[in-house]
Amino acid sequence: MPSKRSTPQPAATEPDRWPFQSDRHLTIVERRAPWREDFGPEWTSLPIARLRYTAKDKAWTLYWRDRNLRFHLYDRVGSARTIESLLDEIDRDPTHIFWG
Repeated sequence: MPSKRSTPQPAATEPDRWPFQSDRHLTIVERRAPWREDFGPEWTSLPIARLRYTAKDKAWTLYWRDRNLRFHLYDRVGSARTIESLLDEIDRDPTHIFWG
């Protein structure tokens, strides 16, 4: 049985989630297959969360995205040396701020 962190091939109608990264952050993105013909054949992407790395602290911090596509510190968990606990918090989503 694959772990929930694996990346199986999604069905054409299922949303998929791909992380996008830069030098200092990793953005979790939800991608959805085309759902309306008048919007065209392109998949849509929407950022869900961002993990930022601070080299000085050697730690990752979790941020949530608002309706204006701006990221804000998620203060229900602290910084972490690895991203696993932060990914678990996004999966759990106790406040429904990430997945609604």
